[in-house]
Amino acid sequence: MHKVVLTALAALGVVGVLGMTNTTTANASSKVNDYISSKNIKPAKVTKSIWSGFPKNKYRHGKAKPEGVVIHETANPSSTIYNEIAYMKRNYNNAFVHSFVDGSRIINIANTDYLAWGVGFPGNARFVQFEQVEVHSKSAFAHEISNAAWYTAYLLNQYDLKPNDAAYDGKGTVWSHGSVAKNLGGSSHTDPVGYYSTTGKKYFGQKYTMAAFYQMVKKYYNAMNVKHTKLVSADYTSVNKQAKLSSKYTKYYLYNHVKGANKNATRQSWSRISPKVGKTYYIDMTAKKSSGTTWYRIKTSKNTTSKTRYWVYSGNLTGVKDVPTETTATATSASASSDSASAVSSSSVSSSSSSN
Repeated sequence: MHKVVLTALAALGVVGVLGMTNTTTANASSKVNDYISSKNIKPAKVTKSIWSGFPKNKYRHGKAKPEGVVIHETANPSSTIYNEIAYMKRNYNNAFVHSFVDGSRIINIANTDYLAWGVGFPGNARFVQFEQVEVHSKSAFAHEISNAAWYTAYLLNQYDLKPNDAAYDGKGTVWSHGSVAKNLGGSSHTDPVGYYSTTGKKYFGQKYTMAAFYQMVKKYYNAMNVKHTKLVSADYTSVNKQAKLSSKYTKYYLYNHVKGANKNATRQSWSRISPKVGKTYYIDMTAKKSSGTTWYRIKTSKNTTSKTRYWVYSGNLTGVKDVPTETTATATSASASSDSASAVSSSSVSSSSSSN
């Protein structure tokens, strides 16, 4: 029912998930890509269905620091996306990936901040990985390619990685399983090249290639990072404040610049600031947008030289107040000491009066 697991290596070296041929030939024009554009096919939204049973091991550079995305294909013409997910949960000790894609769904089952076991050593410790389930119609294949390419761009954007096709030099951020096997080792699989080739030829009269897929990835990625709306102005003010992370933060995003006020503003992973409800963050600048909303630039430390600073909408924070200065702290301490002394003095007078 599923790919053959060639070898079960230790945690970081479990061998991955299979495919078919190894070469990538660029086409001047892709009928699949043209069909997606002409039909104005919209990619599916990501469904989060994280299973807690998967192990959580960090990438080689740490948690939430993948170096690219690997595209797989199940090599099983008779299975469904839900059958594949169920099978993987039962057999994750042999191999597992982060997500599954078909013609109508993108289902994320494992936290992408941690590595998966899909391509063996050393690729497992470097890449986010997802599987494509085989589909059986012209429309379904076009929708699946759209979903897979968009999801690849989505992951690159999420982890602040730029599209770079690894097929030609074995370096980059967009990998087929075949490219990983050829350039890094870990398995002998070549997916999804064979599936792309045969399915493209079957339904479109032209082989589909990883090169054509990469062009779709770039198209979606560029769309994510181009602002189609007019930027608003913002008034910036340097401050020295602190606040706690609100429980509402999961409804919003972290940004490198003020969203809507800077053309280079892109979403950042919350993991960059180790989010925890109630945790104190320090604010060194506010931005009041002409649209009326307020944004804060936050950092995890009082350290004024800290380079880890991100912008958040004010709704992410609660209890905003000035950071106590040393003078204030000293005065407060002195006041407390004075109050304590007064209390002792009053107590002595009271005792003296009683004795008389």
